Amino acid sequence: MRLAPRQNAITVTLPATCPPAQALAFLHNNKSWLASRLKRVQNAFSFTIDSVIPIEGQPHRIVHSPNQRGGARIENGQIIVCGETAFISRRVMDCLRHHAARVLGTELREMAKAADLKPTRLDIRDPTSRWGSCSTTGRIMLSWRLIMAPPEVRHYLIAHELSHLVHMDHSNQFWQQVKRLTPHRQRAEAWLRHHGPNLMRAGQQELPLA
Repeated sequence: MRLAPRQNAITVTLPATCPPAQALAFLHNNKSWLASRLKRVQNAFSFTIDSVIPIEGQPHRIVHSPNQRGGARIENGQIIVCGETAFISRRVMDCLRHHAARVLGTELREMAKAADLKPTRLDIRDPTSRWGSCSTTGRIMLSWRLIMAPPEVRHYLIAHELSHLVHMDHSNQFWQQVKRLTPHRQRAEAWLRHHGPNLMRAGQQELPLA
């Protein structure tokens, strides 16, 4: 059983031979777990006027400037969004995604250079259930949503993906490589457990659970 924050849904996976009644009973028996997770995702960041969201660890308020042109920009602790109200959320997301490409790209290159590692490419995407990945060809993917995470979380996740350039598994050798690149594993993983679901749902429309 898992809560899919981006879809605002509960997913229960069961074997083909398992009767639906047993799955429902399992769901009922774990309602306390569900309640605690639902409480977390109810406080997801909202990309609406006057909302405050973190960028690189600093709070930024969304300010609407309907008469200006240019989409959205980050300026003096604000995200200034131009144009019609209906496009605010999308323009904030686009702005954050572009900013993430610059910041995460710089952070990745700096860590890779210091560790003498050579990723072949960085893609900034919007995955639904993970923060990053590394292919066997050295291509690294990072979620743009990490721009809203604290610096130590970004540092850990970049170190995690760069470490896959050395070890493509999660063996003890892999974790030793991660440890050589970053001291932030425990703190970052704790932050992601607590705040990750909200981050995955940032800017998404609130829908009732089905």
